[in-house]
Amino acid sequence: MGSVALTVNGEEVTLTYSDYDTSEFLLYLLREQLPLQGPRFGCGVSECGCCTVLINGAPVRSCVTEVSTLSAGDQITTLDGIGTQQHPHPMQQAFIDLQAGQCAFCCNSMIMGAIGFINGRVAAGNRSLPTKQEIADFLSGNTTDPPLKYICRCGAHLRIVAAIEQAAGQML
Repeated sequence: MGSVALTVNGEEVTLTYSDYDTSEFLLYLLREQLPLQGPRFGCGVSECGCCTVLINGAPVRSCVTEVSTLSAGDQITTLDGIGTQQHPHPMQQAFIDLQAGQCAFCCNSMIMGAIGFINGRVAAGNRSLPTKQEIADFLSGNTTDPPLKYICRCGAHLRIVAAIEQAAGQML
């Protein structure tokens, strides 16, 4: 058995994977070994974003991230680890306030991706509030490298953009 020691939502854990299948994906191990329910299976090919987690602060699609490619000490953050019911993360609170999660299927991707987007801007020295167009470009995959798209099947994009805009004001 292979294994890797990681920090997941602030706690040190060891994820194990089969020596015979070194291509096991992070999504399944997070859900089955820990078990975390934030990242979800959507498409399985990195298109929809339902499986988005932050690895060392950057949004990553866990459905295509092989556990064997992770390094000891990597910091993984999931939706399960960013806030509580009593004290939600500003991005979670904005989604609640603006009812941005109509069916809630995409909430993990939108929230985790947006946190990575805002934190990435700050890390690059940009502390300005993103415009609606910059947020829309981010959601469409027009601003990241590699480009990651975020899909809402319900059509709540206008509320999602507003929620990201609201939360960015608090995060910055």
